[in-house]
Amino acid sequence: MQPFSIPVQITLQGSRRRQGRTAFPTSGKKKDTDYSDGDLADVHEKLPSSAGEDRAVLLGFAMMGFSVLMFFLLGTTILKPFMLSTRREESNCTTIHTHIMDDWLDCAFTCGVDCRGQGTFPCLQVFVNLAHSGQKALLHYNEEAVQINSKCFYTPKCHRNRNDLLNNALDIKEFFDHKNGTPFSCFYSPDSQSENVILVKKYDQMVIFHCLFWPSLTLLGGALIVGMVRLTQHLSLLCEKYSTAVRDEVGGKVPYMEQHRFKLWSTGRSKGRSREILRWWPN
Repeated sequence: MQPFSIPVQITLQGSRRRQGRTAFPTSGKKKDTDYSDGDLADVHEKLPSSAGEDRAVLLGFAMMGFSVLMFFLLGTTILKPFMLSTRREESNCTTIHTHIMDDWLDCAFTCGVDCRGQGTFPCLQVFVNLAHSGQKALLHYNEEAVQINSKCFYTPKCHRNRNDLLNNALDIKEFFDHKNGTPFSCFYSPDSQSENVILVKKYDQMVIFHCLFWPSLTLLGGALIVGMVRLTQHLSLLCEKYSTAVRDEVGGKVPYMEQHRFKLWSTGRSKGRSREILRWWPN
């Protein structure tokens, strides 16, 4: 009986090893399945963004904030005065005569931090003839000149040098005198009965267009950058979920096939061992 104990012991040890090998993949599969069903889903739901995506999102929000600031600044400095200004239409003007008033007007100037002084400046008047109506009108430089002083062509910067102020006024007077009846473009108000005409419009349609176009373009660009980054992150999350689902499905099929193959192999091996034992067993 002693020679036959060794094969039986080997067979028992082989069966124990096969049972341990069979149990190990099952437990591993269960562990992987539990992890993929619970914590792995939470991990994929919160995928960390890269440094480039964070910088792109920050750039997009910065562009949107800058555009809002531009809307506020340009709206208060240009758009609001344009909306409150008088509507004016373009016409042709011809210079009738120009002269400097004898009485100089008072003005104030600053000569330092706590230094203020009083001065005077010459008032230049330019009278023109409107081509569309033939009326005589007083010409001003722009809208601000009409609001500051409605009697003069423009209000120069006040300072102490009276000769410099007088020379500037004479240069402008000489410019209009050399027109010699040549018509030039000017702007009048059809809704107002006043005879005030301006030479240059400070706020025209092109200025308003640029004030609205560039902030809107910056806002649209920032929103587009943020939207593209969010869309990319969403698509990457969907791809990660899909790849995880495919990986889990393939991982569930492969262990089952391996287990079936191992069972067939173990069954054939056990039959071979049984035949070997029966061959050595005494009749």
